[in-house]
Amino acid sequence: MAGAIKGVYCAAATPVDENLNPDLSKLADHAKRLIADGCHGVAMLGSTGEANSFSLTERKTMLEAVVNASVPGEKLLPGTGVPSFPETIELTKHALATGVRTVVMLPPFYYKGVTDQGLIDSYSRIIDGIGDDRLQVILYHIPPIAQVAIPAAVIAALLEKFPGTFVGVKDSSGDLDHMKMLVQTFPGLSILAGADPFMLPLLKEGGAGCITATSNLVGAQLRTVFDNFDKPEYAEAVEAAQAKIVSLRNLSNSYVQIPTIKTMVAHRTKDEGWCRVRPPFVALDAAQRQAVFAQLDAA
Repeated sequence: MAGAIKGVYCAAATPVDENLNPDLSKLADHAKRLIADGCHGVAMLGSTGEANSFSLTERKTMLEAVVNASVPGEKLLPGTGVPSFPETIELTKHALATGVRTVVMLPPFYYKGVTDQGLIDSYSRIIDGIGDDRLQVILYHIPPIAQVAIPAAVIAALLEKFPGTFVGVKDSSGDLDHMKMLVQTFPGLSILAGADPFMLPLLKEGGAGCITATSNLVGAQLRTVFDNFDKPEYAEAVEAAQAKIVSLRNLSNSYVQIPTIKTMVAHRTKDEGWCRVRPPFVALDAAQRQAVFAQLDAA
């Protein structure tokens, strides 16, 4: 289908320096490493990337740094959704100007209990305000964090109102049945799992892939699953890859997930600067870091 987004996309972590400013060169290197691992692209500035702890200027600067480091815009899925629709418009227009075409967009998530019509009006104002036919939007459904869901009725209304603009849903509900429902209800959309272990069962139901946190570590294994899940001759390789994916996902949930993911990247890169996080997150303490390192060594 035209505009389809399929594959393994990493919800990339964001490195920061000693002053907790974005470490631009390290971020660009990380994006390149993820693509070398086998990720089809990088979904930077999402939940795992601590996006909502950065200013609009910082977010723009980070995206520019990655593009200027020769990561093609078509391999990037930056998050541009914030509670303010003018700022969502601003971030999305900026992304398009850098050569990005597809963005991941949260609903307006500050006010809770909003109606379907309120969500439709918000997204409509954003798309009309951008006014660019190049734009492709992946809706970001993450009710455990945003506390604002994107119901199927809203998706249907947006598809009817803006044909060709909304191309997918990142489903981070943690509910595989909900993901399957989206696949069945919206066969023209790319439904992407928001948690690594769900990609395999979702692919078997017609899903399009994933945008996930543990792909900061297991992009190669996720690519093995994506490429070979339906090939009987690769069943053993897929099973082994899935086992590692599940194991490291479970490890990432041993403590608060985002500081743990960054600690895992620190182990991989042998750079403990990766352990830094922006408040309100708190970095793992020394004992926790060593526990994570020991489990990664064992794995």
